Amino acid sequence: MSIYSVRDALEEAKLAIVLTGAGVSVESGIPDFRSPGGIWAKYPPEVYGTIDAFREDPERFWTFYLELARLCSNAKPNAAHAALARLEERKLIEGIITQNVDGLHQAAGSKNVIELHGGADALVCIECRARRAEKIAALAGPPRCECGAILKPDVVLFNEMLPLGAITAAQELARKCDVCLVVGTSAVVYPAASIPEIAFDHGATLCEFNLEATSLTHTGRVRHFIEGSAGQTLARLVELLA
Repeated sequence: MSIYSVRDALEEAKLAIVLTGAGVSVESGIPDFRSPGGIWAKYPPEVYGTIDAFREDPERFWTFYLELARLCSNAKPNAAHAALARLEERKLIEGIITQNVDGLHQAAGSKNVIELHGGADALVCIECRARRAEKIAALAGPPRCECGAILKPDVVLFNEMLPLGAITAAQELARKCDVCLVVGTSAVVYPAASIPEIAFDHGATLCEFNLEATSLTHTGRVRHFIEGSAGQTLARLVELLA
């Protein structure tokens, strides 16, 4: 499919949105969690990434999460993040719905970002529900709440519910949009995977940007599939829209 077709779709759109996943941050040095070199290869999600895993052994959980936080803290926005921020600045997209917790969209200048899985540098106590901001990458070990419990990063773990406000806002945008760009995600994990489904069911044109075809590509919903790195393909899209 041609990137020129994506350009035309965005130019004609009344409301366009973007759904991003781990693939958009790979060029920033954060491996895709599910890739052979990703974080789940070292820390199996059923052992480290669930809310039950946190409850059972929060100190073990923090060995995984501190490594992830330090990896993210050293990362900088890449050309894909910059391109999406530029599209928002030019009012060609309404906002970004992201599954990432690295904060790189905001660091690149994007303003309307819906974080489905939470954000960086915030903690919550699952006992007393206290919350506080914290530079997580700078922690020496598991942080404790004033009530004595070990704090959890304020992100969504497996088997946890997504923040109701975030998913509701994201699904509402999906219903209203007439173009949905899907970047760096195979869109198989629900409820995030519902975003392109809802958009398609309400008549939107789906445009997928990924290194290779995904399960989403093969659903028949994607009208335009753009193969290649997100940084290169999105930067090219911005050039064509100049």
